[in-house]
Amino acid sequence: MRPVHLIRPLGLTAAAAGLGVALTAGLTGVAGATPTPPPPTPALFVQTDALSGNQILAYQQASDGTISLAGTYASGGLGGLETGAVADPLASQGSLTLALGGQVLLAVNAGSNSVSVFRVNGTQLTLAQTLSSEGQFPSSIAVHGSLVEVLDAGGPGKVAEFEFTGDHLAPVPGQVRTLGLDDTTVPGYLASPGEVGFTPAGSQLVVTTKLSTHRTNDYLVFSVSPDGTIGASPVITPSATAVPYSFEFDAAGHLVATEAGTSTVSTYTVNANGTLSHIGSISDGEAGLCWISLANGVAYGSNSASSTVSAFDISGSGTPTLADATAAATQAGTTDSVIDPSGSFLYVENGAAGALDVYKIGTGGALAPVETIWNLPVASEGLAVS
Repeated sequence: MRPVHLIRPLGLTAAAAGLGVALTAGLTGVAGATPTPPPPTPALFVQTDALSGNQILAYQQASDGTISLAGTYASGGLGGLETGAVADPLASQGSLTLALGGQVLLAVNAGSNSVSVFRVNGTQLTLAQTLSSEGQFPSSIAVHGSLVEVLDAGGPGKVAEFEFTGDHLAPVPGQVRTLGLDDTTVPGYLASPGEVGFTPAGSQLVVTTKLSTHRTNDYLVFSVSPDGTIGASPVITPSATAVPYSFEFDAAGHLVATEAGTSTVSTYTVNANGTLSHIGSISDGEAGLCWISLANGVAYGSNSASSTVSAFDISGSGTPTLADATAAATQAGTTDSVIDPSGSFLYVENGAAGALDVYKIGTGGALAPVETIWNLPVASEGLAVS
């Protein structure tokens, strides 16, 4: 059994952290005492995925949802481009992910088979580590507590486990699981797996596979023990419709997934034995529904071929219904999206146009345009918001 590592604030020992709390409490109201620092500046991070050198663009987020560029940071690795991809070079969700309560940002470098670890201070990033992804063409990252799972999309496909000790990330020996795919080192965008993600309790790990030779239209579910050990092999459930791509979990723990073949949202219960029970499916009638963001019971799906965002209501029992097939008309090549922690703003990346659309989420989940940011690199992919 591996020991479970406790997560501490970056750069502080447990004793120092406790002392800081005590000092702050003791100085309250004392003349000349150092005031409590303001909360970190809300930030949006965009991954360029540039083949010549991956970068992270950091934007400051204003209270009205508008953003302004605050800095550009090299990841120390190379971006990647899946075969046949145009607007979506990684053909995945979760390539840029916050960890440790937003104190760390993790980014894949698909072209150099590595993962970058940045310390986060508002919009300021400091590159702390760049380490091997333990496989080929990393494309998606999942985080639960101190555990990090990296999805390597190339070759047989792998899930590799890492763990934070303090603010240092390291691979966990013996915790690499193959997916049984038969892809090339740089996979085709329809053959690659789409996302890796933990269930809300962290006891299971879900991977979507698209049209690979040996894993076609499947959800793979690995068990995860309390000490982080991944099950030796996954439980496999076929998707309700073709090309399962990305997913989120609703407040009740239902899996809410996009299935791009028919531009469908499907919902499932993830059972304790790793099987999925289908709840319902609904198509938006658009084309290329691949990415999804979820807030306040509404799922927003990005239709890459239609350049639209669709809105779906997800009931308390997990049943999906189509609220608005064209909740927003975006720029060309709609791809990744993210919702800020308040649930007030939706940010949508447009890989074919080199643009980012910002929407205000209103009553009932309706979207109102706020602004469009241009001059992003074409075919950039990966969003995270603090």
